[in-house]
Amino acid sequence: MGVDNSLRMDNFCKNFKIEIKRLTEDEMEFDMIGIDASIANAFRRILIAEVPTMAIEKVFMVDNTSVIADEVLAHRLGLIPLDADPRQFEYLSENDVPNERNTIVYELKLSCKKGSPRLTVKSDQLKWLPDGSQLHKETPSQSAEPKTYTSFSGNQLEVSKKPLGVTYKDIILAKLGAGQAIELEAHAVKGIGKDHAKWSPVATAWYRMLPEVVFLKEVTGADAEELVKKCPVNVFDIEDLGNGKKRAVAARPRACTLCRECIRGVTEEAVELRRVKDHFIFTIESTGALPPEVLFTEAVKILEEKCNRLITELS
Repeated sequence: MGVDNSLRMDNFCKNFKIEIKRLTEDEMEFDMIGIDASIANAFRRILIAEVPTMAIEKVFMVDNTSVIADEVLAHRLGLIPLDADPRQFEYLSENDVPNERNTIVYELKLSCKKGSPRLTVKSDQLKWLPDGSQLHKETPSQSAEPKTYTSFSGNQLEVSKKPLGVTYKDIILAKLGAGQAIELEAHAVKGIGKDHAKWSPVATAWYRMLPEVVFLKEVTGADAEELVKKCPVNVFDIEDLGNGKKRAVAARPRACTLCRECIRGVTEEAVELRRVKDHFIFTIESTGALPPEVLFTEAVKILEEKCNRLITELS
């Protein structure tokens, strides 16, 4: 078919590059050039499902007289992005005891007094407990020493080096009417989006091929002006050739959404839309647990580990 899909390492090392186009606190857009679609898609899937974060997994409900059911409230708590670096914590397995290195404990204790206006419960009212759980387990005998649901050997601030709050302070969890109350303890652990979406570190991660707008013949005069007007994202512009002559040029091909408006009407045989097969515009939107540039670095490390594991198994 005239298409070379072979991959040579020397060509890859020579041609591959990354160009960052936009970087903010929670979003990054960059170009991946000289790479195959399968590799770009691997990064996308790893970002969504395999880069770990911290999320609330267990909720110990002491009191809940609000209109929100216990299960719904626990689900809402699990989806709150936490301001905690997962690289500083370990996974909690079934046989592990919750401690300061694998569990983060939060407390929520609010009540609305009788005669008071309705109270809005927000995410910033989750209080971090650096010394671990404050709830006591039920013991068969009164003489036994009370135990909590975690076993912290020290203050968690020694592990995290900073207070562990929530990323966004204004997420509404519930509303309390007069005489209603919520008291609970929430335990956050490390996990990946493959197990549950609450552990996914990105709101979205996606890519598209770089659009290429090719003129098969010059578009001049009134046709050029019509072409500029019909494009909804202003890809085209007018170039002055002098002596009153004008022609259309693709000034911003990157903005093209391939809506095909430009290949309808009088310019149907003058313009052709293509995609550059090895040039991907990649966008990462972080939920806030880690900056987007760190998320991509972690995705590269995970892909590298997978490759090393495969090479080891094959050898």
